[in-house]
Amino acid sequence: MSTDTPQASHPGTARDAARPVRLALTDLLGLGLLGIRTRRTRAALSALGIAIGIATMIVVTGIPASSQAQLMRELAALGTNMLEVRALPDQDPPALLPQESTGMVRRVGPVTSVSAVANTHTLVRRSDRADPDDGSGLTVLASQLDLLPIINARVQHGSWLTPATARFPTVVLGSVAAARLGVVDVGTGGGPGQQVMIGDRWFTVVGILAAVPLLPEIDRSVLVGWPAAQSELGFDGHPTVLYVRSLEPAVEQVRAVLPETVSPQSPADVLVSRPSDALAAKRATESAFSSLFLALAAVALLVGGIGVANTMVISVLERRAEIGLRRALGANRGQIRGQFLTESVALAALGGVAGTVLGVAVTVGYATYHHWPVVIPLSSTLAGLGGAVVVGVVAGVYPSMRAAALSPTEALASV
Repeated sequence: MSTDTPQASHPGTARDAARPVRLALTDLLGLGLLGIRTRRTRAALSALGIAIGIATMIVVTGIPASSQAQLMRELAALGTNMLEVRALPDQDPPALLPQESTGMVRRVGPVTSVSAVANTHTLVRRSDRADPDDGSGLTVLASQLDLLPIINARVQHGSWLTPATARFPTVVLGSVAAARLGVVDVGTGGGPGQQVMIGDRWFTVVGILAAVPLLPEIDRSVLVGWPAAQSELGFDGHPTVLYVRSLEPAVEQVRAVLPETVSPQSPADVLVSRPSDALAAKRATESAFSSLFLALAAVALLVGGIGVANTMVISVLERRAEIGLRRALGANRGQIRGQFLTESVALAALGGVAGTVLGVAVTVGYATYHHWPVVIPLSSTLAGLGGAVVVGVVAGVYPSMRAAALSPTEALASV
């Protein structure tokens, strides 16, 4: 007769049975969202606090950034990267810039564009019956064709000089020059073909410039094509002023090399303007940081975090029966803790996404209304979303630990 001997259990099997079961990520997420789905109004109000904080952070950084971009654009229009090159005045004999100056400067690496004007030393009159010695305080300048974009000027009436018209006796008037010469419009108002007299030659007005805030001397000028000035007015081809645009970070370096570039034989006879004061203002504006606005956003985010923490604490108190039942059915403390911590993080993340959408929408609407470029700092957006998750973790730590600390009998006894 055989006797069955009971088999001893393997020690590893007992250890595996005692080891806590870890919830899958999808199960943990489902449990975490359970409280949000069943208490939607309270969850929405709690997420609203986070959303307001995130939206505030994006708005108070996005709107100033958009405003700053507009200010940078306006300061750039004031010539932050433009230099003026002239011959040193009051020299005997007079110092002259070489005829090939523009081509020499154009070869400097950081220089993006260069153009020139030259004083023809002739007088302009409204008609041949005006006093031949009265030039109305206006200057007749020979101009290169690429001048307008470099000095941020635009034509208000008519057109700018072209390669064709620059060879013939045609002129473009500055805004002040047009007013003093009585030329209001070159179109239907003044009629095409209006003429002014320069020296003893008639020139046809083809355009009138709008005011140039950067260079008021252009407003008081009569601009003639470079070839026409040479053929009609005896212009010798030596430029009087070079307008040089360069890469903004290299303005000082370009200024240092311009005298030797323009006139290698006599650089001391070349005078280069200082960089515009607007450049210093622009750099100061770029370095400014609205710490007050960021502090306000941080306070709003903190208030939202307190709201989430309060919601989670109340949720633990209201859901003691659920916690006790789950513990009685075998859920361990880690699973309970993970459930409530996941719920807190999910609540804050939903608020963060909603706040990001709201903040971006408000920033875009405000910037568009004011015709500013829309700038949404990526760092603020990422910091807002990351901050929401951090707030959710911090706000959920205490409630989740409190829920995990409840024993099954204590939780069920309080029902």
